[in-house]
Amino acid sequence: MSTLVVVGYNDIYKAEEVRIKLWKLQLDYLLDMEDAVVVVKDAKGKVKLHQAYNLTTTGAMNGGLWGALVGMLFLNPLLGFAVGASAGAVSGSLTDVGISDQFMKELAATMTPNSSSLFVLLRNDTPAPDKVLEELSGTGGTILKTSLSNEGEARLQAALDGKLD
Repeated sequence: MSTLVVVGYNDIYKAEEVRIKLWKLQLDYLLDMEDAVVVVKDAKGKVKLHQAYNLTTTGAMNGGLWGALVGMLFLNPLLGFAVGASAGAVSGSLTDVGISDQFMKELAATMTPNSSSLFVLLRNDTPAPDKVLEELSGTGGTILKTSLSNEGEARLQAALDGKLD
């Protein structure tokens, strides 16, 4: 079962710093993230989602490859590549995996200007939660939304505040 955690920061760069820490923890097999998105609200109130995966680019690359292969059958691989890349890009831009973009935009509307939020979707339980909490200790932020238990949420907020037992 997936676990959602959304943490808000009063700095536009802090959410990205924490996401980088989480990627390092994933490389050490301490986390299993399905998705990690940074949402930034600038001074003018404009919201920008920084997705972990660019589905438009991935769709264009895959579509271009398949289009070129099909195009070779009809002796026109360039046309097949162009059509496949276009179709793949459109398909990728319409695809939404992980955390719902609509949900993130709705929550971002409540953010204050010059702030950021980190949306993390974990695939399953963390194998070493104490090590993860130690790494996140003192990074600040406030939990905005989570599917953690009340106890888990309290432990995470304490770690973010730098008040680990």
